[in-house]
Amino acid sequence: MELILKQDVENLGFKDDIVTVKNGYGRNFLIPHGQAVLATTSAKKVLAENLKQRAFKEKKIVEDANKVAEALKALEIKIASKVGTGDKLFGSVNNIDLADALQKEGHSIEKKFISVVGGSVKRLGKYEAVIRLHRNVAVDLPFEVVAEA
Repeated sequence: MELILKQDVENLGFKDDIVTVKNGYGRNFLIPHGQAVLATTSAKKVLAENLKQRAFKEKKIVEDANKVAEALKALEIKIASKVGTGDKLFGSVNNIDLADALQKEGHSIEKKFISVVGGSVKRLGKYEAVIRLHRNVAVDLPFEVVAEA
């Protein structure tokens, strides 16, 4: 089943992509939740026209995302967490904690666009996260988990 995505769908595609999915996934999940529409010939023509009109606007959005990426690369993020015996944390550090740390630095990034490499962090040390600012712009952000004083 061919669908046109109306919004970004994790592990499937970005808005306005034409994707092929199994019939049940499209019919029972994507279309009822308003995340996709059927890719008929007329819908594809409308999509092509919309993409043409939006191409020059997209260029400015990518430039802005690149500026934010450069600003993020310059940051040194340290997240303080409670520590038990050794270097094991009470709980874990995940994308929500990283989004809060970035918010304190003045960068408002939604948690769904942040993915910590390897899942959640459960020990002290240096780690990396990938932040997706645009479909074409993703930045690797190193961060460190330190013991709370």
